[in-house]
Amino acid sequence: MAKLRVCVIFGGQSPEHEISRKSVTSVLNNLDKEKYDIDMLGITKSGKWYLYRGDVSKIENGDWEKDDITPAIISPDSGDKAILVFGENGIEKIHPDIVFPVLHGEYGEDGTIQGLLELAGIKYVGMGVLASANGMDKAYTKVVLDSAGIPQADWVVVRRGGDREAYIKLIEEKLGYPCFVKPCNTGSSVGVGKAHDRSELIKALDEAEKFDRKILVEENIDGREVECAVLGNENPKAAAVGEIVPMVEFYDFDAKYNDNSTKLEIPAKLPSDIYEKIREYAVKAFSAMDGAGLSRVDFFVRRSDNKIILNEINTMPGFTNISMYPKLWDAAGLGYSDLLDNLINLGLERVK
Repeated sequence: MAKLRVCVIFGGQSPEHEISRKSVTSVLNNLDKEKYDIDMLGITKSGKWYLYRGDVSKIENGDWEKDDITPAIISPDSGDKAILVFGENGIEKIHPDIVFPVLHGEYGEDGTIQGLLELAGIKYVGMGVLASANGMDKAYTKVVLDSAGIPQADWVVVRRGGDREAYIKLIEEKLGYPCFVKPCNTGSSVGVGKAHDRSELIKALDEAEKFDRKILVEENIDGREVECAVLGNENPKAAAVGEIVPMVEFYDFDAKYNDNSTKLEIPAKLPSDIYEKIREYAVKAFSAMDGAGLSRVDFFVRRSDNKIILNEINTMPGFTNISMYPKLWDAAGLGYSDLLDNLINLGLERVK
């Protein structure tokens, strides 16, 4: 039986470039080489695209850019369905059966790469254009999930260049302190801050504006942080529910990727009715977003009354060796390599 040709894309221009390199290293090390012929397409922080034919071990630390690279692009010509590689002897064409975009953040998780692949007529792993775009923008995610009747933290959207004083007054009246400040279009807690008073709010807004023109400010929820993995297309399934027990005030970028003291409890120790309701809400949120392939859906369980409150949905969650998404499926009996097989099959099956 012929192997499938899989092109794995990594890197990208977002602040989560380094996380993509971590994720893709794990993905490449777990793809079954007996089933797949694998091409590696890397995107630098400056936006240059290269076909990489070197050692996987050089990706995580960034040394891949100094190794066996050749300029390459995805052709938008749907009649071609090709990656064009610009070598010394002319243009080589690679025709992947499917693309796996292991990209986090803008220009990768926001519908842009998905739109290019739609134009190119190439199948791909994960959410489509609309779901990716809405899932990346936290403000629009709020609107979609609110219409689906899923409980969420209250929020205010702040726009760069708007009346800062009026925004601050609205935040103080509607949300109070402490509150969380998040750029609308980043992930991995990049640019996220927690404000306990007005001076910290101003500082957090200034920091968030470095990453986005639109900022989401949310009420503080005193709750346990839990996450649920979803897999599927038309009939998505939820995995186990896991709890994050950070040793810091909130689960920021360093806690997610650099702090080994953060504990993951899988399965989360919750009452069975709460546990199953989280799984139900995760699938409901996935479907409301017009989901395909995968998502990790994050919740709070409020300490005062065990109310479930959706935090956010991640359309291309981290795939590092410590990431929650593959760990949740592993706990549900689906190992890392089998999970990748499932995602590739779902991408091949998906019809626009």
